[in-house]
Amino acid sequence: MLPTIVLTAGLGTRLAPLTRMLAKPAVPVAGKALVVRVLEWLQREGVRDVVLNLHHLPATVTGIVGDGAQFGLRVRYSWEREILGSAGGPKRALSLWPGHDGPCLIVNGDTLTDCSLAPLIVAHEIARAAGAVATMAVVRNPRPDHYNGLRLDEDGRVLAVVPKGHAEETWHFIGVQVVESRVFADVPADTPAETVAGIYRDLVAHQPGAIRAWRVDAPFLDVGTPADYLDAVLRVARAEGKETNPVVEPPWTPDMAPAVIDSTARLTECVVWPGAVVGPGTTLQRCVVLPDELVSG
Repeated sequence: MLPTIVLTAGLGTRLAPLTRMLAKPAVPVAGKALVVRVLEWLQREGVRDVVLNLHHLPATVTGIVGDGAQFGLRVRYSWEREILGSAGGPKRALSLWPGHDGPCLIVNGDTLTDCSLAPLIVAHEIARAAGAVATMAVVRNPRPDHYNGLRLDEDGRVLAVVPKGHAEETWHFIGVQVVESRVFADVPADTPAETVAGIYRDLVAHQPGAIRAWRVDAPFLDVGTPADYLDAVLRVARAEGKETNPVVEPPWTPDMAPAVIDSTARLTECVVWPGAVVGPGTTLQRCVVLPDELVSG
């Protein structure tokens, strides 16, 4: 399996205030941290060696993941004093595989999917022979008003990045891609740089066919905003047959107390984090109750 990088360094600004307590990949999703669900999927797909990049609240990630042994993985970390972005981060992380100059797998650590990796890797091998340097897993854009899109030709070549709000049918990148290491060769060390919004946009304009897309039919859950987070948790809980009224997340550190919910409270489509207290007679709908919050009717 290819060297694998999971991007977990971001600030998660859109997910505030949840990300003031935890790094975005560490937020709980129906009993498991988001990053744990990502790592478990990678392990099922045959990945064994993973590097996570870190910046924001790094201990909340390392405290959950450790060395990865519990997931059947070897996990190492690439530390970023300044957030280096989706290109600068991998540039730094690849130094942990000295001498590697072939393709690598890069996965966003703040979204959920279970797409099959083997066909994506094979698709990149074929595209690579025709000059491609990156192959991105994509689904039909579920929300063109919310997400930028990719315009593709029949062969999966990326023709343009289309800003959100467009009317045309586009494809949406789900945060899983195979990329040639040389893509990052010209990125200065420890300098912020982006892939889709930077390097790839330039390649699409000047080297047609350099960026390819692999169309997949797989679930994709975004955890970008509190509303997205709530929807993702409820979907996962329902799929796994768990209680959803409310979803009560377990403590993630030994010093945290479980949530306390009075038997007379009525919570519908809510997520309750450990340490929260929901008092008698409380009625809540579609909300996230954070640690140390006392909610009363």
